[in-house]
Amino acid sequence: MHLSPAEVGAQRDWVRDRADVVVPLVNDVREDLGAAFDTTVDPIDHDQYRRTVDATFTDGDRAVNVAALVGLLRELDVEGDHPGFVVDELLGRELAAMIAGEQPLRLLAEATFHYADVVHHTDDVAGADDLDAALAAGVQTRLPGWNWTERESPFGVEP
Repeated sequence: MHLSPAEVGAQRDWVRDRADVVVPLVNDVREDLGAAFDTTVDPIDHDQYRRTVDATFTDGDRAVNVAALVGLLRELDVEGDHPGFVVDELLGRELAAMIAGEQPLRLLAEATFHYADVVHHTDDVAGADDLDAALAAGVQTRLPGWNWTERESPFGVEP
């Protein structure tokens, strides 16, 4: 794999164009997790998704790494699939975390990735469903809509 600024841009465009697949997955995950945690979580729309993708790719250091993970997952297929289970999970989890940002969102995206991966399947290469699940988990974690993210933390300590 060779990454150049042009290739990073191409991967960004591809991710932006996945809105029709990823946005419904985000909203399904938010609805399911909201029910599991007895809360209402706001759905997202295509514009929010695309703005989040753009923001992710604006940071060049993050963008090149996200583009690499996207490219790997788009191509990853393992004969018999099961032997490749660990690598596509590892790449997907890391991609979700990179999109979400810093802790604690990073860890929440990793956990959410596993849920999204369980409920989403494609007939493409082995890494394809992990890629969609990672995009959904990272974006949904980064975007507002959860009640706990709408308030100041009670644990901040003044200097």
